[in-house]
Amino acid sequence: MTLVTKDDRPVLVVTNLDDPTADFVIAELHDRGVPVVRFDSGDFPATLSCSAAIGGDSDRWRGSVQTPSRRADLGAVRSMYYRRPSGFAFPHLDKQDERFAAAQARYGLGGILTALPGCLYVNHPNRIGDAEYKPAGLAAAAAAGFTVPPTLVTNVPDDARAFIKEHGPAIFKPISVPLYLVDGKAQTVPVTEVAADEIDNSVTGSMHLFQTRVDKVADIRVTVIGEQIFAVRIDSGLLDWRTDYGTHTYTPLAAPPAVERSMHAYLKHFGLVFGAFDFALTDSGEWIFIECNPSGQWAWMEPPTGLPMTAALADLLEGGLCGQ
Repeated sequence: MTLVTKDDRPVLVVTNLDDPTADFVIAELHDRGVPVVRFDSGDFPATLSCSAAIGGDSDRWRGSVQTPSRRADLGAVRSMYYRRPSGFAFPHLDKQDERFAAAQARYGLGGILTALPGCLYVNHPNRIGDAEYKPAGLAAAAAAGFTVPPTLVTNVPDDARAFIKEHGPAIFKPISVPLYLVDGKAQTVPVTEVAADEIDNSVTGSMHLFQTRVDKVADIRVTVIGEQIFAVRIDSGLLDWRTDYGTHTYTPLAAPPAVERSMHAYLKHFGLVFGAFDFALTDSGEWIFIECNPSGQWAWMEPPTGLPMTAALADLLEGGLCGQ
């Protein structure tokens, strides 16, 4: 007779309070009886505490992280779902002391969370940071065999004008999208088409990304979860499909084998086990690489497509490193 031992190792979910995608995964894990400890690193130190030690007779971090209702043994975490935590903030301190305290929190608590023994990271915070550099992502995509549109990153107006004249029609899009509030409401910075005569000296103020506009018939979002691939065609008729979700029609489809190989090569390059890839689909059937978000959204596509992405992610987190 074989005895089945209950696995009490927790899954850590690190994200902000308003994260419906994480909510779906946590509900699935709860239904499976998997212990979950959820917190936002931005809760530190008000409602989140951590104490850890290393050295002496131990070569691994030992200790715990604790919320008002949960406690996790740092040496027994099976996996971490690192989503979108808010930043460390110390509003009661003056600016200089706040910078100092935030640095101690980032490299102290944040450093401990990146060094948990035997933990499967989905994804590792440091690897997310590497992959969020868009120029690095485009270089990795080209090396992985994807077709990448001609792209220029610059703060030189003349170079931008020359690029648009040679490679236009062209679009402008942000290299990174931090939280941007207007009247307290988060804004999406849309992809926009740009002409050479619209470029002025304001381009010198920071780096900008210009790219050839792909003549597409649809967009494709591919969510890679471990070894599983979920591809969805998005028909919207929009230059930037994120600007109006009400226009979308979703159709599951299979990724070409060459695209699958390139996606796995891309993720391996950055040390990721999850990635949300965006492609533009041409009328000839070619998949043009746009970007890969290592913390991308996917849950809104599950109801209209029936694709079991929540279950796949829960499988990965529940299995931990044993699932790799």
